[in-house]
Amino acid sequence: MKRLLAALLAALLLCGGLMAVASADRMYLIPDSNTRYLTEDELWQWDYESLGYIYNEIFARHGYVFTSGGKYDYYFSTMPWYKPGVKNGAYNKIEWANKDLIKKVREDMRAQGTTNPGGKSLWTEYDSGFNALQGFDYVQMKTNQKLAVYSAPGTDSWRGANGKASVSTNGAIMAAGQESGWLLMMYETNNGGVRVGYVNSGSVKGRVDGDAWTRQLRFEYTKATVKETCTLTDDPIRQSTSILTLRPGDTVTYLTTYFSNSGWDYVETVTDDGEKTRGFIPAHMLDNGTEDAAQDDSIEISEGDYAG
Repeated sequence: MKRLLAALLAALLLCGGLMAVASADRMYLIPDSNTRYLTEDELWQWDYESLGYIYNEIFARHGYVFTSGGKYDYYFSTMPWYKPGVKNGAYNKIEWANKDLIKKVREDMRAQGTTNPGGKSLWTEYDSGFNALQGFDYVQMKTNQKLAVYSAPGTDSWRGANGKASVSTNGAIMAAGQESGWLLMMYETNNGGVRVGYVNSGSVKGRVDGDAWTRQLRFEYTKATVKETCTLTDDPIRQSTSILTLRPGDTVTYLTTYFSNSGWDYVETVTDDGEKTRGFIPAHMLDNGTEDAAQDDSIEISEGDYAG
């Protein structure tokens, strides 16, 4: 089973190499939104969520700094062309018109009560071969350790495998970073699934090689309401486990959005037994009022930034 995750890691590394040499156009949802006037018809070919990324892609081109830990921060940080805080020229009149049109189409969708589910999705347009969570990197630990894994930082949180979830350092491990002395990692389980959870960094013996060991996690921690019945899982790759069922009206804490070949909102809630737990639900399931990080006329763009 460990060979399967190793193959997954190899595929990720290969994909990373392909991404590095891919054409620049493949790294944009709409490559020419800065040089061509978009039309309502073509924008209606996308779903509502993807239009949010297309909208913010205009700002990302110019180094716009998104909310730390937010979904746009995570998404655009994986793009080699994105340089946060580094101003890339002035917004031109085409970009200005396109951002207004995208905003209008999204407003029209909301007015019609639709997310345009039949439209194209960035999760399929991005790269169908990228099937490991973005933001997770390989880490090397001293072998022959067995570490307890919890769904959230803290030993009082829910623990998978009937309260016995653990990871062997003899297998392949990927990690995203640390929060309050706990390392968020992804590994393959003995039943062929994948688990994402936390280990106490203080329980890890020996040297750890990998950038994720020193990286600090950035999350939003905003309240959100579930819109549709969905399953919370700690396995967003193969979806082989269920922590609990969330129903419309349930309140959760939205942390961030990860993506592989589909979008996953990472949230925190409590189990029926009152245990804190974190897990993944499909994107589109939450109403958290943060659809656009650079969303409207409140964005501060001075006249000097606009090349009219």
